[in-house]
Amino acid sequence: MAKSTATRAAPVSEGTNLPFIYRQYPREKLLDAVYKMHLIRKFEEGAEESYMRGLIHGTMHLSIGQEASAMGICMPLSTEDQITSTHRGHGHCIAKGADVKRMFAEFFGKTTGYCAGRGGSMHIADVTTGNLGANGIVGGGLPIAVGAALTAKRLKTGKVAVCFFGDGANNEGAFHEALNMASVWKLPVVFVCENNKYGMSTSTERSTAVANIADRAVAYSMPGVIVDGNVLSDVAEASHNAIERARRGDGPSLIECKTYRYRGHSKSDRNRYRTKDEIDDWMNNRDPIARYEAQLVEFGIATAEELAAIRTSVDEEIAAGIEFAKASPAPDVADLADYVYTEQA
Repeated sequence: MAKSTATRAAPVSEGTNLPFIYRQYPREKLLDAVYKMHLIRKFEEGAEESYMRGLIHGTMHLSIGQEASAMGICMPLSTEDQITSTHRGHGHCIAKGADVKRMFAEFFGKTTGYCAGRGGSMHIADVTTGNLGANGIVGGGLPIAVGAALTAKRLKTGKVAVCFFGDGANNEGAFHEALNMASVWKLPVVFVCENNKYGMSTSTERSTAVANIADRAVAYSMPGVIVDGNVLSDVAEASHNAIERARRGDGPSLIECKTYRYRGHSKSDRNRYRTKDEIDDWMNNRDPIARYEAQLVEFGIATAEELAAIRTSVDEEIAAGIEFAKASPAPDVADLADYVYTEQA
């Protein structure tokens, strides 16, 4: 297999003091990023509305407010590069190139979904774009990403594996085992902690001994980088550097994206552990999409009218995706054992 490379084309501007992404990527990719960030948010809002209308059952974990983290990390990745995700993984899936129609179908438990309706919200996978799947086990993606990176190194494919996980997972044994093994073997893997301040209802201040999760990188002899997870360019720059390091054979990195989820941990979360002022501050003053759109206008990349057209296009795509899911067939009970790993004789 040919060695994979991150997307690279003529940037908007070179030799300037513009933020990283404007020096690294062409206008088309910058506009694609804002399109996908809107797509992530609107997917989550569409999923939430579908739940409230009784169109789906169970629960969900929404990533509204964390769009820059998912998009910024995935911008430097090629299609061949791989990711592992979390129970809050819709944004990662879209940032890596998934079709929202098939995502909604999976969410609705329909046969046209990515996993034929068997996975649902917490287990969507799209191997064609390098998404090895979301995971309902806290920290469950860490050893999977290490395994993918080991495969890439042994087969010399040039692929890089990126592992998303939340702040709650950094206190799991799998976190420490994965980072140690990846460093010992210099595996091409990037560990990305999306620190949204709360593991379920417990703050990081109460659950984690270190002030910054990235501080733990030093124990495993790898770079630890802290970024504002709501600033797309900062996230993309950290991701680019870590991916290039991994691709060179220099081993893993740990990136901590400081971000925030606007909704509760899940639909059953009543949000009693957070103040309204705290939530409003993040929504009104640190929103990742608003920040990125302001930069696009400031640097002459897009006009307000172009951004409005992107939002309209996203609204139409989301509406079409929901209709596709509603119209898709449900699995037949006779096919219950299909597409599963084991089957009792």
